[in-house]
Amino acid sequence: MPADHRHADHGHSHGHDHSHGHSHGHSHAPQSYDRAFAIGVGLNLGFVVAEVIFGFAANSLALLADAAHNLSDVAGLVLAWGAAWLGRRAPTSRRSYGFRRASILAALMNAALLLVGVGGILLESARRFEAPEPIAGMTVIWVASVGIIINGATALLFMRGRHGDLNIRGAFLHMVADAGVSLGVVLATLAERATGWLWLDPATGIAIALVILYSTWGLGRDSVNLAFDAAPAGIDPEAVKRHLESLPGVIEVHDLHIWAMSTTETALTAHLVRPGAALDDAFITEAARQLEKRFAIHHATLQIESGDPAHPCRLAPAEVV
Repeated sequence: MPADHRHADHGHSHGHDHSHGHSHGHSHAPQSYDRAFAIGVGLNLGFVVAEVIFGFAANSLALLADAAHNLSDVAGLVLAWGAAWLGRRAPTSRRSYGFRRASILAALMNAALLLVGVGGILLESARRFEAPEPIAGMTVIWVASVGIIINGATALLFMRGRHGDLNIRGAFLHMVADAGVSLGVVLATLAERATGWLWLDPATGIAIALVILYSTWGLGRDSVNLAFDAAPAGIDPEAVKRHLESLPGVIEVHDLHIWAMSTTETALTAHLVRPGAALDDAFITEAARQLEKRFAIHHATLQIESGDPAHPCRLAPAEVV
């Protein structure tokens, strides 16, 4: 079939000569964080092994418990890594979007893991308020200090991508949370040794848990929204609709849907009413290019209608999906 292929600023727009007109904007492949994930998993897995060894050597239940906690963070990194890898797999006839949505599910699961971790910290802190216990000696301080370095360094690997990719943000928050917990252990231990105040340890634990909860809440909210096909947080659907209504010849826009294909790619479908307009691949190509440039919507499908009252679109009412 005839088609007009033009390069957009950040990908390709294709106008297909169908009766309803399709336009697909494809972004470049998301930045690969395979190296960051490999380094992060390796460092944290090595730290877990070290905690187990020193935990048994020092007979420290706290270190062994923290090793189990850090193992869950390794699982979180592997989960995010696996989702990023799946998202790069090619589409199939059955899975026409490929496995891009895996990144949304991974972000949601990582948010759930972080919330479980917060619950564990709060429960342990409450128990220690009721029955204060001295914190183990310098071994715990040194091991926790190493934890700050490892988790902080791993977090830095994901810092650049945390704003543009919810899956990377989940991995970043996992590492920041662990670095914060380790820092709290060091500060609380030093302060307790200086003052003898046993309540400092659980109080620090609660403070850290609340900070993690604040950060995780946004991750969980955004993940749930994307899982339910809400428009991504950085896109205003009303602004997109106004833009489409301003296109040449368009008198009405309806059945507009904007949703996340993954944590980095956005899709759109819409019906544009253009009375008297002929099939126009150039119009569709340019519309897709502008949607990608102005709103970072990478995959647009536009259905063109003439607005014939004898054949009204059944999807035009706002309440019809």
